[in-house]
Amino acid sequence: MTTPFPFTAVVGQDDLRLALLLNAVSPSVGGVLVRGEKGTAKSTAVRALTSLLPEVAVVPGCRFSCDPLSPDPACPDGPHEGGGASRPARMVELPVGASEDRLVGALDIERALAEGVKAFEPGLLAAAHRGILYVDEVNLLHDHLVDLLLDAAAMGASYVEREGVSVRHAARFLLVGTMNPEEGELRPQLLDRFGLTVEVAASREPDERVEVVRRRLAYDDDPAAFAARWADEEAAVRQRIVAARELLPSVRLGDGALRQIAATCAAFEVDGMRADIVMARTATALAAWAGRTDVLAEDVRQAALLALPHRRRRNPFDAPGLDEDKLDETLEEFSDSSGDDDPDPDGDGGGPGGPGGGGQPEPDEGPRETGPRAAEEGEGAPAPGGGGEQSPVRAAEPFRTKVLSVPGIGEGAAGRRSRARTEHGRTTGAHRPRGTLTKLHLAATVQAAAPHQRARGRSGRGLVVRRDDLRQAAREGREGNLVLFVVDASGSMAARQRMSAVKGAVLSLLLDAYQRRDKVGLVTFRGSAADVALPPTSSVDAAAARLESLPTGGRTPLAAGLLKAHDVLRVERLRDPARRALVVVVTDGRATGGPEPVALASRAARLFAAEGVASVVVDCESGPVRLGLAGRLAGELGGSAVTLDELRADSIAGLVKDEQRRAA
Repeated sequence: MTTPFPFTAVVGQDDLRLALLLNAVSPSVGGVLVRGEKGTAKSTAVRALTSLLPEVAVVPGCRFSCDPLSPDPACPDGPHEGGGASRPARMVELPVGASEDRLVGALDIERALAEGVKAFEPGLLAAAHRGILYVDEVNLLHDHLVDLLLDAAAMGASYVEREGVSVRHAARFLLVGTMNPEEGELRPQLLDRFGLTVEVAASREPDERVEVVRRRLAYDDDPAAFAARWADEEAAVRQRIVAARELLPSVRLGDGALRQIAATCAAFEVDGMRADIVMARTATALAAWAGRTDVLAEDVRQAALLALPHRRRRNPFDAPGLDEDKLDETLEEFSDSSGDDDPDPDGDGGGPGGPGGGGQPEPDEGPRETGPRAAEEGEGAPAPGGGGEQSPVRAAEPFRTKVLSVPGIGEGAAGRRSRARTEHGRTTGAHRPRGTLTKLHLAATVQAAAPHQRARGRSGRGLVVRRDDLRQAAREGREGNLVLFVVDASGSMAARQRMSAVKGAVLSLLLDAYQRRDKVGLVTFRGSAADVALPPTSSVDAAAARLESLPTGGRTPLAAGLLKAHDVLRVERLRDPARRALVVVVTDGRATGGPEPVALASRAARLFAAEGVASVVVDCESGPVRLGLAGRLAGELGGSAVTLDELRADSIAGLVKDEQRRAA
């Protein structure tokens, strides 16, 4: 077994080291989410933490790590007799591609069939109890596993109800996750479950980078000698953790510090009360780590920097972070617990528009930021004929969209958009396995084997099962798709109000793609060519940023846009053949670029129809006279057309159209 990299040998990353150590001092802080670019030793630091944790007292032979001083009365291996043993703290790693059975446990099929008894095989949640559950690339974890993690983290227990097995066992663990934001963001529900979050980036200081390389090479040459070199420092940190744990119950969190915590959470408009509780626990752990019994303002400030950045995000496309100037102002205002009798938690009571302020906000401030009308104000009108390039227009306020899906049943990566045959989801039937058996349909297997028991000479309790009796469970769930946006950025779309609404619609669809775990790509066309503004990626944030900076103007090379999208799909099929595509063309249907633009666009559209690619045309045509070109394009693509109004989930026109489709 390879010697673990010493925690004390990790260079830099002060916030990451502190966050991990605070959780070692007080596991109730709630875990750590480590965000950062690739190659920044995120996983190395997390794995190295295990060697610093004190040993855990367990009941001998208990598969669920019960504490001998207070064993779980509902433990499946109970009741426990006296006695105890110690073992090192355990870190359990949850692979991104793990199955549901591997996470929560399942019926022991081998014993069920061979001995005729129901036995439970524990999963990773049981193994992680009273230890660390580590998820590398946590943002790529399948939704059904995320849901199970959320349930276990919230209740401190895992409940398994499946295949005739009903089991409940304790599952309290320190949740640590690492992720690269470039590969996609994390669901807000899981974000909030992490007590602290830290951003990690590679140092730009040459001396520090040299030291990182030097230590890594020394470790690779002789791991044991390298670990021995840092053994004394590791032992000192371990003793400090033990001392801080012993001091923790004596730390006093005064009313002044509590008011600062509450005021800070209110000022940054975090949702719910979890942030307040996490900040209080973190500040207490900071004081214990420093060897103090009183929580100071500096502890509250550091706790806010670790506990709030991932909780103040208002939508998936807002960058995480905290305004430190605002934080300092809030802490200063509430530094005296006997201050104002009627404090303003938001810290803006005396400002313009606040409850105590006499100023008024500018009357058109809101529309200038988000509304379509604001996109026109202060901006020059597009050049006549849309020939010149216009500066980027801000997107209108996003809205909840209708669900656009790919018809048929796919077999792609798990998600929330289109119907698919998946490894999880509801069971719809059973069939003989094609290749390796992955999901046993127990009832169908028993039913297939039962008629042959006498002929096979069965004499005991066990069921005589042969390979031909095995049945694979057929399950249906949802898959994530590749949603490829093909956006018309030509002069015909360049009216400020109109383009603002179009960008708002695309942003709304991007939000929907984020929530449904899709990959997204962005192709734009204007002037004389089309560009891949964003190759297919799981980072929906990147697509939103490219959309925001998208300029408009020039002719409308519709055919070039479609052909570029077709080429993107061709390459993507080679990389990920199981992921089906949904092409969303956002245009008014005009084609003015290149020779014979209309005929060429028509031929390009028929390529998608011939290959059966699912497509939707978002018709952006406006005005009293409409040519219906987008609807014609949708017909040639073999897809459907929706207007901007029909795209809204609560649109009356959209509901009527859906009803007509169902009736047909």
